[in-house]
Amino acid sequence: MDAVRVALLREVLAGTEWPAAARRFAGALRSSVVPQGGGLLLVGTEEYEPWHLAAHLVDEAAWSGQPELNPTLVRHRVRPEDPAHLAVGLGRLEAAGRGQTLLVVAPRRPDDGLLERVHDARRAGATVLSLDGGDAEVRALAHDALTVGGPDAAQGVDLDTVQHLVSAAAGENSLPTARGRRRFRDRLSWLADQLTAPPPARW
Repeated sequence: MDAVRVALLREVLAGTEWPAAARRFAGALRSSVVPQGGGLLLVGTEEYEPWHLAAHLVDEAAWSGQPELNPTLVRHRVRPEDPAHLAVGLGRLEAAGRGQTLLVVAPRRPDDGLLERVHDARRAGATVLSLDGGDAEVRALAHDALTVGGPDAAQGVDLDTVQHLVSAAAGENSLPTARGRRRFRDRLSWLADQLTAPPPARW
């Protein structure tokens, strides 16, 4: 999703919790992976693999100049003919530990096998984040979570929409750069916000 579409999405959701919540969660993600030089593992459930989030994070890593955002997509089923970047199975989680971040995308409760692997990764020192549908066990394992749906979350958005907001916010530069200059991506995002903002009211 390009900067203009993200700006439009944020405008539609203005007045809700989602733009700020996505930026907060993206900040937690960025602060976990950037100081470590990467190490981001992305895993979904057996029924839901977060392909789109992986692709958006790859794009944001390139556009923002933060390669640490590039994820390794961990998959439940890997076939012999899969290319290398799609051939990382759940066994990869067994090696996760300190200095790595595990982002779990779980619209529904994962199976016990995945929960056990996530628990072991956390115990080994990995930082666990979750984009979830409100499952108590997933949230209990996460150091930070953003819940979409469920009894404790505001309604009106779906998981795919929130993933767009999070990935875009992860690529934003929240820290001042040298000589006060902003990255081109941030200037473009600011321009898109201005172009899509409603005209000022005239009295």
